[in-house]
Amino acid sequence: MARALLRCSHPSSSLPRNSANVAAKPEKSRVLILGGTGRVGGSTATALSKLCPSLQVLIAGRNREKGDALVSKLGDNFQFIGVNIDNVKELETAMKEVDLVVHAAGPFQQAEKCNVLEAAISTKTAYLDVCDDTKYAWRAKSFHEKANSVGIPAITTGGIYPGVSNVMAAELVRSARSEDAGEPERLRFSYYTAGSGGAGPTILATSFLLLGEDVIAYNKGEKITLKPYSGMLNIDFGKGIRKRDVYLLNLPEVTTAHKILGVPTVSARFGTSPFFWNWGMEAIARFVPVETLRDKSKVQKLVQLFDPMVRAFDGIAGERVSMRVDLECSNGRNTLALFSHKRLSESVGYSTAAFALAILEGSTQPGVWFPEESEGIAVEERKLLLERASEGTINFIMNKPPWMVETDPKELGLGIYL
Repeated sequence: MARALLRCSHPSSSLPRNSANVAAKPEKSRVLILGGTGRVGGSTATALSKLCPSLQVLIAGRNREKGDALVSKLGDNFQFIGVNIDNVKELETAMKEVDLVVHAAGPFQQAEKCNVLEAAISTKTAYLDVCDDTKYAWRAKSFHEKANSVGIPAITTGGIYPGVSNVMAAELVRSARSEDAGEPERLRFSYYTAGSGGAGPTILATSFLLLGEDVIAYNKGEKITLKPYSGMLNIDFGKGIRKRDVYLLNLPEVTTAHKILGVPTVSARFGTSPFFWNWGMEAIARFVPVETLRDKSKVQKLVQLFDPMVRAFDGIAGERVSMRVDLECSNGRNTLALFSHKRLSESVGYSTAAFALAILEGSTQPGVWFPEESEGIAVEERKLLLERASEGTINFIMNKPPWMVETDPKELGLGIYL
């Protein structure tokens, strides 16, 4: 934490080099958080208050009561404003006096427009979103030239997963290539969250909407389509989490890792607990009509039905979260990155805040970028971003062989493990 605070207080003298609105010093910047009264937005505001206390933060949402309550806890540098993200004029008005807008008002699934990003480009405001939807992410990417033409930096999919997991993958691939360790051949993202992770209805809606999407994966360079919540693997997430079942989901980091990092085989899986929630998710994917899972209004009815039960079990399951990224190379070298935290609601805030500070400090070039692109998060700034994001983790490991972190590695003899 000390290093992160020091960096916030003493940014690079070359700043700003991007948007006309990015302040010369991050500690004097103004940040607008859309969805600020939600779990992700509120957690991001809290993390920013700790990582860079002098930031001026506008918490935007529709619930003034919740907004005022959050502001009263965070202090004088925080202010609540009412903003409807579907109202372009309200968005542009809110952005006129800020240096960075953080879009945390999900879910992003089936959103037809990138109106927040368009408003950011119109007002020349730096942009960050926590999108976890493949179509939305690539729609945001299509605004790259427009963002570049007005000189604003923008990052899409900049939360915890995708987001921090993309940077972890990028570092594994970079290390393998820089150490001449063979060519990266297979990349596998594995995620686990206990219950809803304390994130409530939004995460539940996102999960149901993802069950209505075919899974895109890559096998030896070929794009393949798979069924959602299929292909179960039992993954060891190490101490504090141990082994958990995870299932295929359609997540944006699969395509970006394949196209940007150049890894021919990529997939992503997710699992939860208690174990019967996985069975329930699998059953929904198999038996609920796809048309229902692709209809937001019908999904909201499902959320209303299941949310009380999920919240009841959340109190028992907790909200532990873990991400494991595995890389296999052509010479047989296998390495992984591991990130585990006791509270998803806390760790997603630090993860998003880490991206926000990186943008304010000038790490991001003009244009729209994914986290693993060096123009999005400069290679030399990845370490600091990961340090900030991993604040409070129970386990954070980069670029180690699997046997060093798994709870029960199999010894073949002579110090060789599987």
